[in-house]
Amino acid sequence: MFLYTKNFDEQKEKAMAGLRKALEGGKVDRDIIPLLEKINSLENYFTTSSCSGRISVMEMPHFGDKVNSVWLGKWHREVTVEEVLDAIGKHSKGQLWFLVRSPILHVGARTMEDAVRLLNLAIGLGFKYSNIKSVSHKKLLVEIRSTERMDVPLGADGELWVDEAYIERIVAIANSQVRRFKGKLKRLEEEIGGLTPQAP
Repeated sequence: MFLYTKNFDEQKEKAMAGLRKALEGGKVDRDIIPLLEKINSLENYFTTSSCSGRISVMEMPHFGDKVNSVWLGKWHREVTVEEVLDAIGKHSKGQLWFLVRSPILHVGARTMEDAVRLLNLAIGLGFKYSNIKSVSHKKLLVEIRSTERMDVPLGADGELWVDEAYIERIVAIANSQVRRFKGKLKRLEEEIGGLTPQAP
């Protein structure tokens, strides 16, 4: 069965309009823009959302409550211990967490063959948690996601449970993960151009 996306070109045009608006509003991670441009230049793909990965310090009423959580610090790059300590110093209530999240991209594909080719490329470059998120004639959506992640509880209700030496250690690990996933993004940027339409 040859599954293809109906109205693919219309969907892509709409997604590109949304991306242009996000770019104008400064809502796109700067270091992932060249990759997005390369993907969107391909005839059979377009991006719908993206994040280049981040380190953050977050205050949560309880773990998993994203709606009521507050970012005390958020960086799409390596961080210094001083930056993290400054963010921790803003904590006053709820749970305090140090988090690392890997890059994530959602990419629309014209056909199932296109989706599988992109998925295989991403997995081969180390984005091991990648998958085909949606499969239908209305939408073929590939999620590109890597494995790097940290969820470290630091304190609660204004009390810090760890010392500065511990924070130094987790920041070093987090920065190592950032270097790793930024390298994967760069390799994807370098190789994505090979996903040109196949000859019938």
